[in-house]
This record gives sequence, structure tokens and C-alpha cells, in this order.
Amino acid sequence: MIDAQVTSEGHSRTAESAGVDMRLEVVIIPVSDVDRAKEFYTRLGWRLDADAASGDDFRLVQFTPPGSDCSVQFGRGLSAAAPGSAQALHLIVSDVEAAREDLVKNGVDVSEVYHCATGLACRFGGADTPGRVRGTAPDRRSYASFASFSDPDGNGWVFQEVTTRLPGRVDPVATSFASAADLSGALRRAAAAHGEHERRTGQADANWPDWYAEYMVKEQAGEVLPS
Repeated sequence: MIDAQVTSEGHSRTAESAGVDMRLEVVIIPVSDVDRAKEFYTRLGWRLDADAASGDDFRLVQFTPPGSDCSVQFGRGLSAAAPGSAQALHLIVSDVEAAREDLVKNGVDVSEVYHCATGLACRFGGADTPGRVRGTAPDRRSYASFASFSDPDGNGWVFQEVTTRLPGRVDPVATSFASAADLSGALRRAAAAHGEHERRTGQADANWPDWYAEYMVKEQAGEVLPS
């Protein structure tokens, strides 16, 4: 039996895997036409890492989304799953509206941005899914705003906007940002919060770099923010 443990920092981990990183590297998606799929994922602006074949029965194509540590693979001889059967593959973005606009500019059919009136079940399914409401979540809270699209075979993708992680989802010792856009967004939020901090104290804060750093690390880790 695997014994789940929660450390004093709030990070959940298993006793058997303690100290061993397990990084998801590749997700395989089933497609019927490899060249058509390759053209589609190229149009998304994803990085082409590999296109290798061995005879007529095996071909591997790998793409990596911008800022992602995990890649996707498709081809021939990789999966027995039905083409289009991969669903609700989540792409985490810091700005769902900007991410959607990037794909629209590249001619990709993307849903309108939406949120769920109750719960999060509406993120799965089509535009007529019960509880789905057009537009970002009213308070723009993290994890609550979405947009969706599919590849030519019907494999389904979901943009989910995440700006602040839930507690325990980020190791505060290894804080990182997936892209320059994510970092600049974090800096802007820290700057706004720091402005409020200086207004409350009534004086300029000469130690603002440390304040920014503490704010950004705590925000990403889902911890109580400095005020």
C-alpha cells in the first residue's frame, strides 16, 4: 500500500516516491492522418522536436507547446487508441484571452472564453454544456476561465487560466515561470501589490526587490501574500 504523506510545507507526496522526481515527459495522442496533424500542430506555433520513421509501419512526430516541460507525440505504430479519443487535454495559460487570440490569428477554430456557473464540470463538452457561461470568471479567479479547441481528428484541448496555484502545487524552493509573459505578468501583479503596500505604510520601500520576490514566490505557491 502507498502511504500518502503531507509535509509541514503542505506538499503531498508518497512515501515510496519521496526524493525521486517523476516528471511527465510525453503524452501520446491518436491521429488518423499524420501529415494533417503535423500541419495543425505547426499552425498552433508549437515546437517541432522530431519526425522520425522506420519503414512503413512506424513514424513518430513530437511537438512541445510553448513553455511546456511535457511534449505530445503522434504517428504510426504508437497507439492502438481510436483517433480523436484523447479528450480534455489541459494547457495551462496565464491569460486565456490572449492564448485564444493567438490561435485565432493562426486560423484555428477556438471556442469563446467561458467559465462555469457552478463547479467545473462544464469545462468538458461542447458549447451547449449545462452551466457554461460566456466570458471569463467574474472575479477572474485562478483555475476558473477556459477556452477549448480540437485537432482535425477531434482530440480535445482545453485552455485553463491559472495565475495563482493552490497550496502545495508549487515547490517554493524551486519557483519558476514558464515564459517571459508569465514572468512579466507576475512582476506587474507584484508591482501593483507593492504600490498598495507603500500607500499603507506611507513611505517608499527601499527593499522592494526582496518584497517583489517574496510576493511572486508566495503567489505561485498559493500561500498567504505579503501586505
